[in-house]
Amino acid sequence: MPVSHDLYQDLHYPREIVQQRRQQDKTLDRLLDDYVDLDNQVLAAESISAGNFVDEDLRHLKEKRLAVKFMIERQLERKA
Repeated sequence: MPVSHDLYQDLHYPREIVQQRRQQDKTLDRLLDDYVDLDNQVLAAESISAGNFVDEDLRHLKEKRLAVKFMIERQLERKA
């Protein structure tokens, strides 16, 4: 069963700090929204992967999610 990826654990920032910075940084806010959207797409794809979903498409979604995570990390470091 697919499980959502814990972004905050990967970021090594407390959820409260990220949410506080999110309110002050429109770019970070957009990136976090993008990440959640991509994570939901990955979860949906994984749940149907035994069916018609192409593995290459799933890999591409995961790569996009990872790229957004790196952008979030850079944005947080920039504001630290």
